[in-house]
Amino acid sequence: MIESWMVKIPELSGDTERRVYVYLPDYYGEDAEERFPVLYMFDGHNLFFDEDATYGKSWGLKDYMDFTETPLIIVGIECNHGEDYARLKEYSPYCFSEPGFGYIKGLGRMTMNWIIHELKPYIDERYRTLPERECTFIAGSSMGGLMSLYAVVKYNRYFSRAAALSPSIWVCREKMYRLLSKAFIRDDTVVYMDYGKRELENHEGMLECFRRSVDILMERGVNVTARIVPNGEHCEACWEKQLPHVFDTLMYEEEIY
Repeated sequence: MIESWMVKIPELSGDTERRVYVYLPDYYGEDAEERFPVLYMFDGHNLFFDEDATYGKSWGLKDYMDFTETPLIIVGIECNHGEDYARLKEYSPYCFSEPGFGYIKGLGRMTMNWIIHELKPYIDERYRTLPERECTFIAGSSMGGLMSLYAVVKYNRYFSRAAALSPSIWVCREKMYRLLSKAFIRDDTVVYMDYGKRELENHEGMLECFRRSVDILMERGVNVTARIVPNGEHCEACWEKQLPHVFDTLMYEEEIY
C-alpha cells in the first residue's frame, strides 16, 4: 500500500511542492501493536511507479516489497526538479565545481536537517514505526547514494544502516574521505555500496573513489557489503535488479525488527 501527499520545504524550494511517498506492508493493518523499522529514500518519485519516474522506469519497489513481504516502512522523498541544478544542490553534502555544471552550492546538510527534524518526527507520530536509530535506515542512488553514505556517517546517531547505489562520491571525494575517516561511527553501522561495471568509466577515478571509501569504512569497523555489478549501468532498471542484495544487507539479523 502506498500513501502520498504534497509537502513544502521552504528553506530549500520556497512554495514549490513535492511529493512524499510512504510504502506500508499489505499486512500493516492486521496487528495494531506491530511496529516496523523505517527506510528513508531519496528520489522517491523513481521508486514505485513508472508513470512518476523521471525517465519512465521506476525501481519497481512496491512489487518487490509486496512479493517478499518485507516488514519495513519506506518513506520516499521526491527530489527538487527546479532549474539551475536544484537536485544536485539538495543532494550534495558539500560545494563543488565540475565541468558542465559550474559551481554547485551543496545544501545536503539542510536537506538532512529537514528529514531528521521535520519529516522523521511526523512519520514516527503518524505511523507505527520503530523510531530508534537501530531501526532507522537511509538509501538512494547516484547523488542520492552520496547523500545516503554521508547521512549514515555524519548523522550516525539517527541512522544505523544505509544503502548507497552508484554513489556520486567523485563530486566531493576528498571531503568525503575526511568525513569517513574522522566522524564518530558506531560499530554496529551497516553499509551497502555498489557500482555497475559499465558505469565505472562515466567519471574519472570512480573505481578509486569506491575502493578508497570501502577501505576507510572497513578500517573504521563498519560492516560493509561492497559489489561491482556485472554489466551494471547507471539507471533505475539496474538498481531494481540489486534490490535483493540491498535488502539482504539492510534487514540482516531478525532482531533489528
